[in-house]
Amino acid sequence: MSNRIDDRFAQLQGAGKSALIPFVTAGYPEAGWTVPVLHALVGAGADIIELGVPFSDPMADGPVIQVASERAIRNGVSLRVVLDMVSRFRREDSDTPVVLMGYLNPVERYGYEDFARDAAAAGVDGLLMVDCPPEEMGSLRGRLDEHGIFSICLVAPTTTEARMETISRQARGYLYYVSFKGITGADRLDASRLGEPLERLRAHTDLPLAVGFGIKDPPSAAAVAGLADGVVIGSALIEALANAGSLESACECVDRFLAPIRRAMDNVAP
Repeated sequence: MSNRIDDRFAQLQGAGKSALIPFVTAGYPEAGWTVPVLHALVGAGADIIELGVPFSDPMADGPVIQVASERAIRNGVSLRVVLDMVSRFRREDSDTPVVLMGYLNPVERYGYEDFARDAAAAGVDGLLMVDCPPEEMGSLRGRLDEHGIFSICLVAPTTTEARMETISRQARGYLYYVSFKGITGADRLDASRLGEPLERLRAHTDLPLAVGFGIKDPPSAAAVAGLADGVVIGSALIEALANAGSLESACECVDRFLAPIRRAMDNVAP
């Protein structure tokens, strides 16, 4: 099975680059801004986009993304609305992979089969459910597989070797390694300590490894790009968007924030 995620990592590997994977919450700061912001992310150098599905109890997220999720919900953004956003993004961009990231409850309410069918029709490439361990992913993963959507899995610093093996067998597209124990947005990244756990993880999988949590600027992104196949950056980007007073300002914020990170990563070979 292949989709845009495989194709993009193959292109980057051939070019000797790491993937820049920004995360934004759908519907934040304003629902009508999301699709133009997605295009701005691509224009600033994003290789894959993680699009957050707003949820009322985002337990793995820090205050920045929690606030963004709450505001998006007030803006009327549901999972169905998120799929419509992806569909509209696809009218002008048929190449950039889009991964939905969030929590299981909205997908359960939608219905696994209906969700997988509608997500594939919209142009979704992957799904990362923060609160759904591999042991409970079976029925949903089967539906996703049928529709060509990859199950993206998380690996934490506390993950045992046995669970690394289990997760690696079930994951598709790439593995998301959480750089430290805790919630998103915390300022605790120590890239010098990433080498050993990433090497252990590579012993269990041939999938690309993306690292997230604690990456907030060009130096931290470049440090991770030297070790991993992908760099995920979320909370710092959400903060940059927080004070945008217009759509034009939001797109300018994206470029001002992300373009220097892209340049810093391009100067480092993974």
